[in-house]
Amino acid sequence: MMKLGIHFMDFNLPGEPVTIADVLGNTARAAEEAGCTKFTVMDHYFQMEFFRTALDPMLEGYTSLGYLAGITSSMELATLVTGVTYRHPGLLAKIVTTLDVLSQGRAQLGIGAAWYEREHKALGVHYPPLAERFERLEEAIQIVLQMWSEDDGPYQGVHYQLDETICRPKPVSSPRPRIMIGGNGETKTLRLVARYADICNIIPSSVDEARHKFDVIERHCADVGRDAAEIERTVLASFIDTSNPDDFLASCEELASLGVELVEIRGETDDPARYVGDFASYVVPRLAELGGSA
Repeated sequence: MMKLGIHFMDFNLPGEPVTIADVLGNTARAAEEAGCTKFTVMDHYFQMEFFRTALDPMLEGYTSLGYLAGITSSMELATLVTGVTYRHPGLLAKIVTTLDVLSQGRAQLGIGAAWYEREHKALGVHYPPLAERFERLEEAIQIVLQMWSEDDGPYQGVHYQLDETICRPKPVSSPRPRIMIGGNGETKTLRLVARYADICNIIPSSVDEARHKFDVIERHCADVGRDAAEIERTVLASFIDTSNPDDFLASCEELASLGVELVEIRGETDDPARYVGDFASYVVPRLAELGGSA
């Protein structure tokens, strides 16, 4: 069966900022009531310039997820995705653990190499070259995994050194929150997916591109001796026109044949709660009938 997730990314809402909390909360409730299984928010300091402008509103990601944890009960909650440069990995592990405990095991760690240079420079956050960001991404994942293990000892990396990796309380998720690595880069990102991720999230421009990216992941998995079936395949389906739910379902059927288990959509309207509720109520039962093998 295929599942539906909602990615909330537009806070430029009528009457903002005072309306943002209600709209975000109502959208999450509508998604959960309609059967959506995942709700994600962006993790940026500024709104993305290719979507709106840096001066448009943007909330802090984990504060937003903490708010949603208190008003929902079943959906998984994550950022799509956290840039490795935004928080020290030890603090990030603690934040996601806190979200997992307070949501009763519904947190995921979505993480990537970061890319938005302007927001880093604007707020004085170090923005290293791309190669170093990928090195930091791998070390950050290793640190989080150690903090979620029984090993409280030191971590000595090239970029991060931790004397102790204590994390108490432990996460509620068993054995730990799942890790989602976001991105399409075939040489580095998808290699890290094969080595570390429980979930991949790609943003393809077509079903054919999605097929190609999953083929790349399978090759990387073979190189590291891992079964690619261990990695849940998810897609942010921004290339699919959601104005016609039946056309959307037809595209999802093609994705299901590739082994995609969850498709996320973006509800970019002035009334996202109504849109998400109506759309999800129609497509979720039909998505549940889809399935395929990679």
